Order: sequence, then structure tokens, then C-alpha cells
Amino acid sequence: MRPLNGIRVLDLSTVVLGPYASQVLAEYGADVIKIETPEGDSTRRTGPSTEAGMGAIFLGVNRGKRSIVLDLKTPQGREALLKLVDTADVLMHSIRPQKLASIGLDPETLRARNPRLVYVGLHGFSQDGPYGGMPAYDDIIQGMSGCAALMELQTGTPQYYPTIAADKTSGLVATHAILAALFMRERTGQGSYVEVPMLESMVAFNLVEHFYGQHFEPPLAEPGYPRLLNPWRRPYRTTDGYLCAMPYTDAHWRRFFIEAGAPELALDARFTDISARTRNIEKLYELAARFIAGRSTDAWLEIFSRLEIPASKMNRLQDLQQDEHLRATGFFETLHDPAMGKLRFPGVPVKFNHVRPPVSMAPRLGQHTAELLAEIGMAPDTGNIREPS
Repeated sequence: MRPLNGIRVLDLSTVVLGPYASQVLAEYGADVIKIETPEGDSTRRTGPSTEAGMGAIFLGVNRGKRSIVLDLKTPQGREALLKLVDTADVLMHSIRPQKLASIGLDPETLRARNPRLVYVGLHGFSQDGPYGGMPAYDDIIQGMSGCAALMELQTGTPQYYPTIAADKTSGLVATHAILAALFMRERTGQGSYVEVPMLESMVAFNLVEHFYGQHFEPPLAEPGYPRLLNPWRRPYRTTDGYLCAMPYTDAHWRRFFIEAGAPELALDARFTDISARTRNIEKLYELAARFIAGRSTDAWLEIFSRLEIPASKMNRLQDLQQDEHLRATGFFETLHDPAMGKLRFPGVPVKFNHVRPPVSMAPRLGQHTAELLAEIGMAPDTGNIREPS
């Protein structure tokens, strides 16, 4: 048993935000039905693959789901969707709100049909603001929410985080909002309308620490947490590689300065407490980098372990599958697909009662169309079915 066994989710979203959210729900046990157009999700064609329509990015955010092809431009496709809505606990979509009513997917219509439905709109922006209804992708939201500007403050060049941060962060926000709405339904018996706007989600994410002195009136400092914006905040170069180290407490820094042969810095007023260190963080990290550069990575790992200061080696992406901890915990999983052969996936990060939910395969386009239509008492027809090739 997994926590969401018995919950049915209809996912009409595409690309990464919605599919990532619904993949988490599938991993937690929900029956996630991916509703696709006859062309399929664009990520089916994104990244390397050994089979057409099963691109790497698609595999990364659609595991454990069932796929049905419905052409919502046809009466048969819309009828099938409405019958599925009657069986669903959650419906989520990333369709621009202006288009919803014309295809019968507006929240009022669907919630009147199924009052227990949790209806989730995954939008670029809250609908009651001037940006409501504007299209949005990860790069746009990273630019508007301050991500690119944070990189500029640290590196001198505006650039995006080298990960699909806005989509994935908003996807996790969507996941926990859906779970909260389902919990409320258990107490009230009624579903709800949930709006997950990417801009607001990403601004909230960035400003956890970077709102900083703006909490106060008048402001006590410019936005931006100095420790994180310091250009010296990066893995430290050693004689033979790189080291990630995090002296943090007063005791950590005292021990580090003494070990580094600079005991006078342990008494330096610039570094004796966290407030002083924050004001002088650039000089502090510059000094630390200079000291760490003189010894090997393994030497510093032994020293920091003895001093009880958090430290680790730096893993590159290609190192992760060989990391001793991830190997020991069985984090990466291998699936054997009859057509694609052996496939490797990162595992589900959480455990329930000491057990990590298993990783499942992503569906082919329309793989479960006939099966799902049969479940709602409809026969397949050319208007709403696409069998896998």
C-alpha cells in the first residue's frame, strides 16, 4: 500500500511542470492518467532515445502513468474526458485559461459535474493580475522571478540556473497543494479549485532568504543574502581537485583557523560571530579558499572530519551513479523494457515505513487508450484512439 492508492488523477498538462507534479503523485500510489493529443507531449521527442516517442526528458517526468489519446476537438474525445472526470479525484491542466470554456474544461463546468473534484490550474501567472493568461516557460519565469538577476549579482552575468528550476519548483508546489486539497476534501467532502502560478511560486522560492532586509520598514538592507551572493561561495580548489566545506558556527571557524595556521583570525572581530562574518563574508571566503588550496582533498576531508566541520568531495553528474551512499541505499534503479532494453532511473527520494516506492516505466503514446475507454464503457473509435506502434 502506498499513501495515494485509490486516488485517480487526470493530467492534461505537458512539458515538465505538470508532468513532474503528477509523477510524484504516481510514485505515491495515485492512478495518474496522462491525457494526450494525437501528437503527444512534446517531451516525447526531447533528448536521446532508443525508441521514437520515448525521449529522455519524457522518461524523466512521466513514469508510472497510463496514457490515453483523446482528441478534444471531437465530440467523442470530449465525451470520453467527461466520463473520466466522473471517476476522478484530481484534474490538472496547463492550458491557458482563455481556451478552457470553448472545450468544456472550465472549473465551473467540471466541478458542477463532480463536486468532489480537485481542479488544478497550472498557470504562468495568477489569473487576477495583469499578466494573467500570458504564456510562460521556464526561461521566462526565471527571468521575471529574479533567478537570472541573482546569477548576475554573483557572477556578473545575467543567466538562468542550469536546471529547469521554475518548472520543477512549481511542480513540487503543485504536488503539495494537491495533497492539501485532498486532505481538506476528506474533512469537508467537497473538492476545490487550486491555482498554481509559476511566477508567484518562484518569487516565493527565491525570496525565502533573499528578501533579507526588505522584511522591515524602513528596509534594513537591500534584497539579497550576502553569503549566497558572494562570488567566493563555490567549491574550494585543493591541490588535486575540489572540496565542498561549510564551517558555519563560531566553533567551526575557530577550529578551522587554528588548523590552517592562522590562530589570530580566530580572535579577529570580523569573524568571531555570525553577524560579523555575514558583514565580511567575501573576505572570509577568500581567506578560506587560500588556506584550502594548499592541501589535497583527502587531507582536508580527514581534517574536517576530525574537527567535526561538514565537508565532502564534489561530485560531477557522471559521478552520481557511483556515489557510495547512493549505491548502498539502492537509489538508482534499473528497469528492463521489452522494446527499449535496460533503462536506468534515479529512484523516489522518500520512503514510507522504511520502503522506497518502486520506479515504473513511462507509457507509450496511447498505450492505455482502449483499456481506459473500456473502464468508462466506451468503445474505441478513430476519433479518440491512437494505439502504440
